[in-house]
Amino acid sequence: MSDGWVPEIKPTDDLSAADRRRLVESMRPEDAEPVPELSEVDIPDELRERIESAMQKYPEIRSASLPALWAVQRHYGWCTPEGIRQAAAVMGVTPGYLESVATFYDLFHTSPVGRHRVLVCHNLACWLRGAEDVLDAFCEAAGVDPDEADHIGTSSEDGAVYLRGFECLGACDIAPMASIDEHYYGPLTPEEARTAVEQLRSDARPIPDKALAGRETAGGPEPEPDPRVKEGEA
Repeated sequence: MSDGWVPEIKPTDDLSAADRRRLVESMRPEDAEPVPELSEVDIPDELRERIESAMQKYPEIRSASLPALWAVQRHYGWCTPEGIRQAAAVMGVTPGYLESVATFYDLFHTSPVGRHRVLVCHNLACWLRGAEDVLDAFCEAAGVDPDEADHIGTSSEDGAVYLRGFECLGACDIAPMASIDEHYYGPLTPEEARTAVEQLRSDARPIPDKALAGRETAGGPEPEPDPRVKEGEA
């Protein structure tokens, strides 16, 4: 029999966030990380609303961790320590718990990156149709090292663009393609990749004729409705 701390199991489905926070604190060793007090954390209204909206969709609060972290990343550009603390206060969990989730999934950033995120698919279908040349063109235009971008991701010196080669984005029918700020574009040529970088530097919408006009988005909802998603079909 282990002498380690074992929490008492209690039902939590019907508890409010405040009651859940008190329950968690009552079960926690004295030296454990505290749950931030919601009344003591300054949280942007828009961010709080998105997190609370996500929490309402799940019977277990921790199941809302991924959409909550997406809300933080979309608000700040990356999962900042303060943003994680704010989300933890709203959810009634510890910042350490949310940080463990953020560091597990490679689409969350826990350090600053370029304000526009470009993921270039280099899986088999895209590679056979010239993905390597497309990634090289993105990197050349952004002034970053292709090997670094391909393996771990890197940002341009001006902070405009984050580039990364990605194993598969699930859009083989438009190979070679890329995800730019969570939207799919393709098929792409090296010249279109260079054009996209210049447009992103000025915060313009990149290569609009290559955006996927009819395809439904996958993943969490965006802060604003995407006009490319038909109402009632997303």
